[in-house]
Amino acid sequence: MEYCTFTGIQAIMYEHITNLRVRYAETDQMNIVYYGNYAQYFEVGRAESIRDLGFSYKIMEERGILMPVISLQINYLRPARYDDLITIKTQLRQLPEKYEITFHHEVFNERKKLLTTGQVTLLFMDIASNKRTRMPEYLFEKFAPYFTN
Repeated sequence: MEYCTFTGIQAIMYEHITNLRVRYAETDQMNIVYYGNYAQYFEVGRAESIRDLGFSYKIMEERGILMPVISLQINYLRPARYDDLITIKTQLRQLPEKYEITFHHEVFNERKKLLTTGQVTLLFMDIASNKRTRMPEYLFEKFAPYFTN
């Protein structure tokens, strides 16, 4: 559980931390991470957070669920550079009740300076019908304990 220093209230959410070193191919001529790569960093954070719960996108696809991105929002505050070790914080702040799941992301450098924030919303989609569906029960059961008092 996360503790909010502004209000003194515990915020109930799921949080996962992933570390990644910026590769040369991810930078532009100025050795700064190309802006489009942050969407991939968010993807790494989401995939690793789900893997940490014992699942993967591959397992969900084998069980008939796709998770296409339907919304992406990114705020660029400071640049990451070649060879920086970055930390990707991935949070699920609200347990999905219907068809969508929204992950919040923050990217930090080694000095713990916030570089980028964003959020990504994905849709749960049944492969067979190609229609939206509710969050699979097996995934709900993994996230639910992080949202109970």
